[in-house]
Amino acid sequence: MSLVGYLLLAAALFCIGIYGLLTRRNAIGILLSVELMANAVNINLVAFAAAHGDHLGQVFALFSTAITVAEVAVGLALVILVFRSRRSVLVDELGELKG
Repeated sequence: MSLVGYLLLAAALFCIGIYGLLTRRNAIGILLSVELMANAVNINLVAFAAAHGDHLGQVFALFSTAITVAEVAVGLALVILVFRSRRSVLVDELGELKG
């Protein structure tokens, strides 16, 4: 597959992630959408690294994956804590936790 194919795949994944981020009410669905967007960025990093014959993009993608996994772990822990106290993971109901 050429560079254009990888860029189109990454753009499609990123658009799906944005759509999920804007339309989901469930906190777990939002976390999955953010993960899709991060994977699209990683595909771009690796595709451009391969196009330039460089390994630096692959290293950045590896670090980005590690940071994304840590972010999702913290986000999932927060979702579990909210679920234990509210019995719901709907983002609309989290506004009541202010104050």
